[in-house]
Amino acid sequence: MAALTVAASALAVMAAFGAIQANAAAGRPAAPARLVPIPKPGGYAAPTRVLTEGMSGADVLALQRRLAALHYWVPAFTGELSYDNVESLYAFQAVNGLAMSGKVDAATGRALVTPRTYTPRDTGTPTRIEVDINTNKQLLVYYKNNAIALISHVSTGRVDFAITPTGTYTANIFMAGTIVVPLGVMYNPVFFTVNGAATKYAIHGDTAVPNVPDSHGCVRIPIDLSKVFYKMINVVDLNGSGTQIYIYGTNWQTGS
Repeated sequence: MAALTVAASALAVMAAFGAIQANAAAGRPAAPARLVPIPKPGGYAAPTRVLTEGMSGADVLALQRRLAALHYWVPAFTGELSYDNVESLYAFQAVNGLAMSGKVDAATGRALVTPRTYTPRDTGTPTRIEVDINTNKQLLVYYKNNAIALISHVSTGRVDFAITPTGTYTANIFMAGTIVVPLGVMYNPVFFTVNGAATKYAIHGDTAVPNVPDSHGCVRIPIDLSKVFYKMINVVDLNGSGTQIYIYGTNWQTGS
């Protein structure tokens, strides 16, 4: 019975993310994110080998399905551990208080069987984005009606180099495609206004989202996620209203 439950959950996850990707490719608005129940602890078996980037097999496919069932961003269920999956593991490990190695070792395997839940910071707003910029977290969590719809790894302002502003903001402006700016390239950025500057800070895709803060102040997300993220949320210039973005942490000051 447990195996059937996990299989059903995995199929639901695959269908939900497949629909999002199909809508994004066709330029259609995405349907509201569908929340998938987290499987019971006994529904996942930890791999018997250490999983690292580039490996493939049934245990990698099970890992992808497990992460997606726990609402971590997984763009495809290929059975091959891609860099996108490494980024997903960074997020999972951060939530579970583990070092962000991007590998499934024994400790990560145990955590996948009995995972921790992200602790919300802004419970007064049912639908919101929370971004934790602390060095050992680097997380984006999207809540829809006070339920987690998405957890993603991010990379924010580099310590002693750039500041990612903390506070409460609104998703205001979306720019499609590859946007070249003096500091580099943004993919599908969603801008939030800080101190009157409408296009200075953004949540945007990047080809590399390392396990340390490394941006010029923006919030980097996996490039595949950036293709659909703006469709999951509300952006003022697209929808007339903007999803709240709550950013907290102190990594730019202390490296903590």
